Amino acid sequence: MVHIRFEGRSLDSPETQLRITTSMSDMAVKEQVSRHPDVNANRLSAYVLDRRPSGDWIIRPEAIYG
Repeated sequence: MVHIRFEGRSLDSPETQLRITTSMSDMAVKEQVSRHPDVNANRLSAYVLDRRPSGDWIIRPEAIYG
């Protein structure tokens, strides 16, 4: 499952729907996800891709603390 936090919204999609695989680079995953109808192209370039031990993926804005 891929969980996307984008512009205050949460989107969940299976990897197969987004056509991504575990062998893809973070950049390739973000490029492929940006083709999703609810995500604007090039808006994910500064986002972080967390590959969770469970196999789930989280794409989110970079957290800034302080």
